[in-house]
Amino acid sequence: MNDKPEYESLTFLLRIIGQAQRNQMSDALAEIGLYAGQEAFLWHLWQEEGLTQSQLGERMCVQPPTVSKMVDRLEKAGLVERHPDAENSHLSRVYLTEQGNACQRDVRAIWTSMEQRLTQGLSVEERIVLRRLLLQVHENLTSSS
Repeated sequence: MNDKPEYESLTFLLRIIGQAQRNQMSDALAEIGLYAGQEAFLWHLWQEEGLTQSQLGERMCVQPPTVSKMVDRLEKAGLVERHPDAENSHLSRVYLTEQGNACQRDVRAIWTSMEQRLTQGLSVEERIVLRRLLLQVHENLTSSS
């Protein structure tokens, strides 16, 4: 058993860092009419349009009801639209609208600003090490073992 108090653990630290980052991202995204998490959803479509809701859920590691709610909200905001799959009428595919594509520049600017704030005071070498360590943590959490 670990003798550290919970507030000194890496788990706790990652939790409070994640919450602080999410709060700041929420504020910045609100200025361009997005909610936290929607930018990640859009990012997946900027990489590959025409994904099904199931594919988006898998890539974002979220449950189907969450994806459905995101698609509904983004569709209502005019950023995405659904089209029936050409081969399977039970599926619909999600595509960006012109407005959805246009907000990519603003989102990238927010990400750049957030990254600068996150790594302020770190050397290039420390940033490289931090990235490598975070990728390992992510792998640990998402691998099937």
